[in-house]
Amino acid sequence: MSDWSPSSYLTFEDERTRAARDLLAAVPLAEARAVVDVGCGPGNSTELLARRYTEAAVTGFDTSPAMLEAARSRVPSARFVAGDAATWEPDGPVDLFFANAVLQWVPDPLSAMERLVGLLADSGVMAVQMPDNVTEPSHRLMTEAARAGGWGDRLAGAARAPLASVGEIYDRLAPRVRRLEIWHTAYNHALPGPEAVVDFVRSTGLKPFLDRLDAAEQAAYLALYQARIAEAYPRRADGRVLLRFPRVFIVAVR
Repeated sequence: MSDWSPSSYLTFEDERTRAARDLLAAVPLAEARAVVDVGCGPGNSTELLARRYTEAAVTGFDTSPAMLEAARSRVPSARFVAGDAATWEPDGPVDLFFANAVLQWVPDPLSAMERLVGLLADSGVMAVQMPDNVTEPSHRLMTEAARAGGWGDRLAGAARAPLASVGEIYDRLAPRVRRLEIWHTAYNHALPGPEAVVDFVRSTGLKPFLDRLDAAEQAAYLALYQARIAEAYPRRADGRVLLRFPRVFIVAVR
């Protein structure tokens, strides 16, 4: 898969960072010595962490060289290293693992969360936010457009798998922590038009589809997808469209 694009991701920086701000606001940790931003991306979430925990050693890790380069420029006070959420190991106990919109890309998110909890210091916190939107039109229509264009077999498996249920998450994590909170928030992002919905998901959920197609096929696929998006997201009274974006939040205290 090609590298992630920090500039494309940050086109909708406010919308993407809103969930990170909401997650951080729910972290019951006044002070911290070691804070880790799991899948830090271009550093927008790391910046929030560095501002709140000014005395902490803040580390961000990501699999994307381009994202790490952008993060280093944005938050020079933090340390950034290459790493995968399923395997990365800290130097010692961590007070806060902050995983904003990353664990949905891990093959086994529940096992990844169990592992992170086990690496926490006493009274440490794991804070996780994941998009829970694979049944929304923005994502469901990705597969529909693939089939309509004759790429169904080639793009099989490109769609992100659904998240585990809240009950499954609770049952796996509750025995390992002394406090666990799980909730959903559905954001409604007002975007300029249907083409902005396509741009919003192009650097995230749509990327695995596009990576399997050549340039001509990408153009044909995007035309099919955007036509369906225009039907699914009608313009509102002011000419904009509303992108409904559900997310699940998890805060676990060891």
